[in-house]
Amino acid sequence: MPSEATVIIRVLIGTALGFVLGFERGVRGSAAGDRTFSLVGASAAAVTALFYRSSPQAVAGVVTGIGFIGGGVVLHGQGTLIRGVTTAATVFATAAAGILVGAGRPLAAVVLVLLLLMILEIRFMPGLRILDSQHYRGRFQQDDQPPPT
Repeated sequence: MPSEATVIIRVLIGTALGFVLGFERGVRGSAAGDRTFSLVGASAAAVTALFYRSSPQAVAGVVTGIGFIGGGVVLHGQGTLIRGVTTAATVFATAAAGILVGAGRPLAAVVLVLLLLMILEIRFMPGLRILDSQHYRGRFQQDDQPPPT
């Protein structure tokens, strides 16, 4: 069992990493922002720090709980429009970062969060916009369109 100081440090790191991702989502107009993501990062880190060796099922419970939060973030609009999938996936990834921190792998969690930020912001990054699929959308036929005759 890690010391109390170790758990506190891990929770603080999980909170900070969650805040970073939540800030990005908040800036982009997501329903979930820095507070939600901070809570996910902190709680995933805390549960993992305390139980990942003695009770891996507790960590599995975190993943299950995150599924409920992610489901709540996805908003169904008119017709087939679904919104919030990226935010729900980011909530899941934030929990993964918190789990990494709680398991004593903060560097891996920081790398994960940096990678996630790059993925979330790629369409706004000069030089990397070319990697965003939206850049090419007009050049391809959509799946729901009939094939050309």
